[in-house]
Amino acid sequence: MSRLVYLLDTNIVSYYLRRVSPALEKTMDQALRDQSSAISVLTRAELRYGQALMETVDRRRELIDAFLRQIPALPWTVAAADHFGALKSHHHRHGTRRGDMDTQIAAHALAEDLTLVTHNTRDFTATPGLRLLDWMA
Repeated sequence: MSRLVYLLDTNIVSYYLRRVSPALEKTMDQALRDQSSAISVLTRAELRYGQALMETVDRRRELIDAFLRQIPALPWTVAAADHFGALKSHHHRHGTRRGDMDTQIAAHALAEDLTLVTHNTRDFTATPGLRLLDWMA
């Protein structure tokens, strides 16, 4: 198994599952083959929430199940919780408040020393120490 390098945000996974970009599909497929990517259990929760809202005949339900069988979901750890507390207070002090889920996912990437892959870079750019990539760019 390759060393994990990337933590995929819910946003980039959603674009991948909707098949909106051949370039993204190619990059994601390679990352899955290389086993260089993972998701946070928080992203898994967000995907399952979205799936639960879908009609039972929605074909995306099967795509989500297949994707989740392929990719590891990293557990939330004490280190991630500690990073979350520091990040949330940093954003509060600097007036750059972010949603808790985005802050938790950023904290998880920092705790695991992974690059966060997202198309939603504007919500993460004010996060100190966070490495970002946008595979849609």
